[in-house]
Amino acid sequence: MKKILVVVDMQNDFVNGALGTKEAEGIVDYVVSKIKDFDGEIIATMDTHGQNYLETAEGKKLPAPHCIKMTHGWLLNEKVFDALSGKNYKIIEKKTFGAKKLVKELHRKKYKEAMEIEFVGLCTDICVVSNVLLAKAYFPEAKISVDAKGCAGVTPQSHQAALETMKMCQIDVMEA
Repeated sequence: MKKILVVVDMQNDFVNGALGTKEAEGIVDYVVSKIKDFDGEIIATMDTHGQNYLETAEGKKLPAPHCIKMTHGWLLNEKVFDALSGKNYKIIEKKTFGAKKLVKELHRKKYKEAMEIEFVGLCTDICVVSNVLLAKAYFPEAKISVDAKGCAGVTPQSHQAALETMKMCQIDVMEA
């Protein structure tokens, strides 16, 4: 069975930058250990916006510029980036919560036949849940899981609500 680890948006702006939280900072070392110990292919997503972010639909509802391409906030957290070196990984930039490119990459690699996809990253209640549900929709027979210890939400309450939503959609949620 093909194993894939999807590391969602572990970027500076979500860890300790424009939209960072203490909960996000608190998962970095766990995600790093997950990457280092993972035996399989890794896909890391990167939220990517342009200078016109505030003019976009997302920017109008969340008027906090973040992950502007080629800024410090857009870069992967340094510890996460270092953990990826020497691993078999691919980076996918995405312009919104869910990554169509992630689904295309999984199809391109013919992972759909037999795969196990595990998710970690930020934010549980926005981009993690969006990508998990996209994967479930496109690969209904895949074993899809989320490591709750490797995720953080905008708030602890919305993190927990997203985990419950994923459980209801037949996603395996691994909790402490």
